[in-house]
Amino acid sequence: MKHSHAAARATLAAYGLASVLLLAGMCARAGEAPVLRVAYAGSMGAVMDDALGPAFARAHHADYQGIGQGSYALARLLAAGDMQADVFVCITPGPLRVLEQAGRVTQAVPVASTRMVVIYSPRSRYAADFARKPWYAVLREPGLRFGRSDPAVDPQGVNALLTLQLAARYYRQPGLLQQVAGALQNPAQIFAEASLMSRLEAGQIDAAIGYRSAALSHHLPTVDLPAEIDLSQPALQATWYSRAQLTLDDGEQLRAQPLVFYAAVLSNARQPQLAQAFVAFLQGTEGQALLRAQGYDPPPAARP
Repeated sequence: MKHSHAAARATLAAYGLASVLLLAGMCARAGEAPVLRVAYAGSMGAVMDDALGPAFARAHHADYQGIGQGSYALARLLAAGDMQADVFVCITPGPLRVLEQAGRVTQAVPVASTRMVVIYSPRSRYAADFARKPWYAVLREPGLRFGRSDPAVDPQGVNALLTLQLAARYYRQPGLLQQVAGALQNPAQIFAEASLMSRLEAGQIDAAIGYRSAALSHHLPTVDLPAEIDLSQPALQATWYSRAQLTLDDGEQLRAQPLVFYAAVLSNARQPQLAQAFVAFLQGTEGQALLRAQGYDPPPAARP
């Protein structure tokens, strides 16, 4: 009998220890920081991963995970359920429509804007030419390595081509688009959006046409473009920008859209409250200051 009592006491002690360990594990898990996953346009890598994400995570005692790719590519992955995120931040309204049709997004808010510029590598042997010659003449020089992203998956790649098309009209330079870009999906020029700026920094490519915000975030030199070309003025949409349109080999039509960044909470967000707080952060004083410091313009509604 004594042996039975001792065994029972040992069994209860073992259960007690197991309960304590289980409770400790549950408390540890409960104390873990929530993880906010943000899928963003690849050109925003510097501002998202080095500024906005860390600042928000510190203020909300959370962990931040950023995923940067072309906005259309991300939208399709999220719409199909092949990728999970709490917040989607894209440029131009087009990628949002993909998610709206899939029921993943019901509302989006503008958080920033930008404009198209010519960006060149300070390591390029053509760098000095941009101060002496028209930018379109430099881009046509033999041997210059021009880079852009795929217009089939990334709005920046679309807008680079539309800018060249508008420039041909504005400067009266027929054939400029074909002379600089070649085929619309020229594989010799196409790189992942997130790698364009790093390739310019390293001198792997000489020049690109892209977002001023991305160039300034990476401290790269730029050539400003007239408003009729830089796609930054909604007032010029009907009179100028609408004249630019292209068709890819698969029949997809490319048209100019306002260069506005939008943020949206996804309907399948695992951290919906944190996601809402992040969108509010992007719109708020601190978020706007961080965006401005990285070369982003305010959203259209906030422009003076």
